[in-house]
Amino acid sequence: MSARPEPRGLDRFLGEREVASAADMHALGRDFGAALRGGDLVVLTGPLGAGKTTLTRGIGEGLGVRGPIQSPTFVIARTHPSLGEGPSLVHVDAYRLGTDGELDDLDIDFARSVVIAEWAAPYAAAVADAWWEIEIERGWSGTGVDTACGTAGPHVADMEDAAPRTLRVSRRP
Repeated sequence: MSARPEPRGLDRFLGEREVASAADMHALGRDFGAALRGGDLVVLTGPLGAGKTTLTRGIGEGLGVRGPIQSPTFVIARTHPSLGEGPSLVHVDAYRLGTDGELDDLDIDFARSVVIAEWAAPYAAAVADAWWEIEIERGWSGTGVDTACGTAGPHVADMEDAAPRTLRVSRRP
C-alpha cells in the first residue's frame, strides 16, 4: 500500500464553502497563508467588494509579512517582506493589465514569493505551470453599497455588504 502524497499549498481547501462575514474571510485567509510556500501563485477572481483584499490580509497575517495590506489597484503590485524566515507576499491587481507580457514585465520573483494576483486568470499560464484559483461570489443582502451597480469604486472598503460569500478553491490547470 503506497502512502498518499501530503497535500500541498491549498490542496486541503479545494472545493466550495460559504463565508459568512469579513472576520471569517480574514480567518480563512490566515489558514491559507499558513499553508502557502514560496513559489505558490493564487489567482483571485470576484467582483468589487467580494472580499479579495480581506482574504489577502488574512493570507499576509498567516505568512507573517509586513503590512498593512491594501488593494494594489493604483500601483498594480505591492511586495510585503516577511517579518521572519518565510517568503514575501506579492499582491498584484492585474485589472489594468492588457497582456500576459505585462504581468511578466512586473519582474516578480515568482519562485521565492507567494503571489496573490487579483483579476489575473487570463495571464496565469504565462507565469506558472500550476496555480490555485479562488473565485468569490458576492451575495446581496440589501445593506451596504452595491458596487455592482457602479455606485462605488475600488476605494470602497472590501466586504462592505453583510451578505455571505461563496468561495471556490480549485487547482489549475
